[in-house]
Amino acid sequence: MFRQPLLWQAARTAARPSSVAVPSLRPHIQRRTLLSKRDFRQTGTRAVENLNLRNIAQSSADYHRNKQIFLSCGIVAGLVSFIYVSYRIVLEIKKNPIKADADPSNPLSDPGAANRKIILHDENGKEIVPTGHSVVPSFPRTISLPSFTGPLDATEPVQPGTITTAAAPETEYTLVGLGTRTVTFIGISVYVVGFYIATADIAALQSALVKKVNPIATTLVPGEREELRNELLDPAHGAKLWDELLSHNIPARTAFRVIPVRDTDFHHLRDGFVNAIKARGPELSGKGVDDESFGEAMKQFRAVFNRGKVPKAKELILARDDKGHLSIAFDGGKKAGGRQLIGVVPDERVSRALWLNYLGGKQVASEPARKSIVEGIMEFVERPVGTVASMVVPLAR
Repeated sequence: MFRQPLLWQAARTAARPSSVAVPSLRPHIQRRTLLSKRDFRQTGTRAVENLNLRNIAQSSADYHRNKQIFLSCGIVAGLVSFIYVSYRIVLEIKKNPIKADADPSNPLSDPGAANRKIILHDENGKEIVPTGHSVVPSFPRTISLPSFTGPLDATEPVQPGTITTAAAPETEYTLVGLGTRTVTFIGISVYVVGFYIATADIAALQSALVKKVNPIATTLVPGEREELRNELLDPAHGAKLWDELLSHNIPARTAFRVIPVRDTDFHHLRDGFVNAIKARGPELSGKGVDDESFGEAMKQFRAVFNRGKVPKAKELILARDDKGHLSIAFDGGKKAGGRQLIGVVPDERVSRALWLNYLGGKQVASEPARKSIVEGIMEFVERPVGTVASMVVPLAR
């Protein structure tokens, strides 16, 4: 009774066309061979089975690595571009120095104004120039030296009382430049040295230097000053120029003020001076240094330094007069009688060779002192001949 309807329903279902595929109940399993690549896109029938933590971690690491490489390349490219542009700017400045904006009436507009000495005032109102060294913090802008007179034979012991007198006239000297003498590759400071010129003799030096650059000028414009500066700083031209000036006693009266920054002795200072004279002697113009008279002069020079200790911060003066005579004075303090002349060497070649050791040549005793002296000379030649350059920069307190 009930079987016939069931059979009829089954036959009807079998005769009906199938339009939808019946999914298989068995899961699809991906087959891999030895050379096939693994496909992580379909690893299972569920969505969570498509995630691969190792692949995600590797992708993140690759992203951050590429980002770091890109940023590093940008930094390197920026530095290289900056260095290259700076290099090109320096080359252009050297080829075409900027001179149009310089004001001849304003000393601070000169290219070397930043290197010039700064003049201050101490508690007594005297003008001083900072040295930058803690042991010898400053040098006086002007000093007064007597016209040293005494026996020219320095081989005999010199008595201070027979050299100078209280009534001896004094001459004012103006500081041109200063610097620190250093030795060895680590730059051990030995002494601070300053170059002074008699104030009355500055005009002669002004005239000689100005006429050398421009024979019809009374002062130098910025371009001409730069030309003179380069010549004075050049090892060969600078030494030749100073040798020519000193051989004609221009400037007539000059002095070097030497202040040790550590305890030393006269023998140590003498050895340094003698080596400098020997090195510069062959460069001197004139009759040379091979005759007996120069050897005798060197004996006199050595004899002056046959003394004992030189405490730090004590003054040693090397003065050259209008005849080229070298006078050496030492100030051992009030207990020692103050500044006293200890010897005179009459041969002008000795003082000229010693002066060249500081003023010109390939190797000078103190390169900072040489540059400072050159900038001091620039202060002179920018003013009309016959005037003394002065620049006082007040100290803010």
